[in-house]
Amino acid sequence: MTFDTNVIFSNLPEILNGAWVTILIWIVTTLAAAVLGFLVAVARRFGVLLDRAFGLVIAVLRGTPFLIQIFLVYYGGPFIGLSLDPIPAGIVGLSIYGAAYFSEIFRSGFAAVPKGHIEAGLCVGLTQGQIIRRILLPEMTMLVLPPSVNMTIILMKETAVLSIITVPELTATLSAIGSQQYAFVEALFVLALFYWVLVEITGWLGHLAETKLTRFRFFNI
Repeated sequence: MTFDTNVIFSNLPEILNGAWVTILIWIVTTLAAAVLGFLVAVARRFGVLLDRAFGLVIAVLRGTPFLIQIFLVYYGGPFIGLSLDPIPAGIVGLSIYGAAYFSEIFRSGFAAVPKGHIEAGLCVGLTQGQIIRRILLPEMTMLVLPPSVNMTIILMKETAVLSIITVPELTATLSAIGSQQYAFVEALFVLALFYWVLVEITGWLGHLAETKLTRFRFFNI
């Protein structure tokens, strides 16, 4: 048995299309998850009831496999009037899943900011919104960047799960090619190489951003 590169080149348009779908879903869901997670983290600062309610939802999302969650969104959605095509269902499911983790990352970042800085802001008459914008956000940025990059990489890898609901991303595309042409080794090699390259690029960009933001560090941990 030999490694047949012709399988890759003869199916290159389909592979590139699957890769594009994967990258697009990854970018959209990462941005949506980060924004939603940040809003949840902020909301949890404004009352015990909100904190407990969101805490329970987050515990459920973090305590159940993403595969089950995406099944519930895609197959269970119609029971509550939410009938989505595979790609929208994948984006919604992955965004909610990622938001649960991003909210904990941002909440930990808020908690790491010294209380004295917040009290100083209150003493000079800053509102909660101004405290978040002028104190919490600048000081927590360096703290949440490394775990945020890791979460971004996790979401990238979880896009492969979306193939189970027939999203035409790279895993589904290469699985079909491997099955049709009995070229599983070639298909899996391309898939592993694709994700490895994306992980390395993301890690490098995260390190570059951390280096650039070092000058904004306001306190020592």
